[in-house]
Amino acid sequence: MTDTSTPPRPLEGLRVIDLTRALAGPYATLLLAGLGAEVIKIEDPRGGDLARENSPYVGRDGVSIERMHDDDVSISHLSRARGKKGVSLNFKAPGAQTVFADLCRTADIVVENFTAGTADRLGIGYAVAREANPGIIYCSLSGFGADAPEGGKAMDVIIQALSGAMYTSGAPDAPPVRMGIPIADMLAPVFAVIGILAALEQRHRSGVGQHVDVSMLGALTSFVAIENWSALAAAGMPARTGLTVQRLSPFGVFECADGYVAIVAVHEKLAQGLFRAMRQPDLAADPRFATRDSRVANAPALEAAITAWSRTLAVDEVVARLEAEGVPVAPVRHPEEALSDPRVMGRGETMPIAHPRYPHQSELRTAGIPIRFSAASTGFDATLPIGIGDHNRDVFRDLLGYDEERLRALGDAGVI
Repeated sequence: MTDTSTPPRPLEGLRVIDLTRALAGPYATLLLAGLGAEVIKIEDPRGGDLARENSPYVGRDGVSIERMHDDDVSISHLSRARGKKGVSLNFKAPGAQTVFADLCRTADIVVENFTAGTADRLGIGYAVAREANPGIIYCSLSGFGADAPEGGKAMDVIIQALSGAMYTSGAPDAPPVRMGIPIADMLAPVFAVIGILAALEQRHRSGVGQHVDVSMLGALTSFVAIENWSALAAAGMPARTGLTVQRLSPFGVFECADGYVAIVAVHEKLAQGLFRAMRQPDLAADPRFATRDSRVANAPALEAAITAWSRTLAVDEVVARLEAEGVPVAPVRHPEEALSDPRVMGRGETMPIAHPRYPHQSELRTAGIPIRFSAASTGFDATLPIGIGDHNRDVFRDLLGYDEERLRALGDAGVI
């Protein structure tokens, strides 16, 4: 008999206290939720996560730029709060730190993305969490690191600017180019999750937790540093890359009659396949293009010849000719089209989301968990805090054991 049951998710049985907001922190805890951890998202009862106010919204009338009804939900919140329980807790109210400590005693992981020093000032820093639970893994995800001077605020565009990433793309004389996806906000939380998992593995051996400290600036700059910019300058090679990378020529994006294609023909066999696809096999004998080094040295001329050819043909024709010669090629797609690629949909790397009360009103797709396991599954629990504090009773009463009198007192005091 074939076992058709869904295998467990790898992090089932672990509990995360989520103090994060906006994107970087919530994406880290989203990954943990998708890997099976129970995530308890804490929001300030006086407004909640900043992402709740991000346009566009979805609700009974479908997608809209402005919130039209009280139960409209920001698509940012709908995506980032998936699989999380939501509770409210005002850390500036007396008594909130006691509730936080109680939560830490039940948990394995805490994640926060306040500016450096803020969590300690609020009484919810690592020292407090460790005193409540010596085994806690406490992750701080900030712009410049937990040891940075207090008050240094960072947004994705700030980190892109400081990391040098904006001057890696674009023509040599062009203005800096901001990456169209929030790369710093997405990259740093991946490192945060790596750090958390590594700390959990160490805890298996030591029995004690630790503080994991990830800097957005450090994460993105470490990626920028994978290229040796000083060496490129010393060799007289252009550091910035626009549509093409001349030090790998032919490599990059080329214009067609109705769109663009990406072509990689770096090695000899691929370059010759490209020349055959162009119906110009004699280019292989041209001294300017006969070797890899000569193609790099004469990249502008080679790229001009490729563009002169590709502009005369439709994208589908260019792709067909190059594929027939075994040359790596792909059409340049719009993100909306890419998210609906059957290959990523089938693997759960993108997935549909919908307003829980009005699922019929829109066709929306968002990020899944882009990891496959042979003996485990991924996915999100069917929980989502539509309102701030939706799961207060589930967590404070059922998990922490607070009775009705205490819950009323916390509410009256503005703690929850």
